[in-house]
Amino acid sequence: MTLLLHSYWRATAPYRVRIGLNLKGLAYDYAPIHLVKGVQHSDAYKAVNRQELLPALTTDDGQVLTQSLAILEWLEEVHPEPALLPKTAGDRAVVRAMAAIVACDIHPLNNLRIQQQLTALGVDDAGRDLWSKRWINDGFSALEPMVAAHGAGFAFGDAPTLADCCLIPQVYSAGRYGVALDPYPAIAAVAARAAEHPAFAAAHPDKQPDAHPA
Repeated sequence: MTLLLHSYWRATAPYRVRIGLNLKGLAYDYAPIHLVKGVQHSDAYKAVNRQELLPALTTDDGQVLTQSLAILEWLEEVHPEPALLPKTAGDRAVVRAMAAIVACDIHPLNNLRIQQQLTALGVDDAGRDLWSKRWINDGFSALEPMVAAHGAGFAFGDAPTLADCCLIPQVYSAGRYGVALDPYPAIAAVAARAAEHPAFAAAHPDKQPDAHPA
């Protein structure tokens, strides 16, 4: 059985997993779940993921994995080469902290269901944009000195790690919200380096089978 990734082209959480799969050199099938149309709430997808969120990865033995960080950690354990985590415990903690700033502190405040709830509460487009930019800038302000201190082409060192799997999709999302990277030169440099890497390029939203303008 081939790995099956339930994904949506521009959602950043499955984007992280696409990068991880590509870095590991793993083939997978792609099951598009249209978040804007609410397909994640269908009975068929709820049978896959009771939380009605993306991503979900069906493994080659039929197990369904959810939560992008858990999936990336599973990939690291089951397919340890090339490594997405450094060798020492201290360095691994730094990489995991970088990933968590994105996955736990930035993204949850800006994802689709939060945007929809803000709309339901009467927040207009301008207000939602200010909200999103606030949390992206807060997170990037914390990440920038970490990347500057530890990066050597990528967020930590000279090879992609779990941190880059999370950072690059968030940079893409920042662009959607009009967040400039000028205050974050170290992050911008990593994004430029990643754009030249085939694993990141293949994972880009525009390259996905369900990519579309809306």
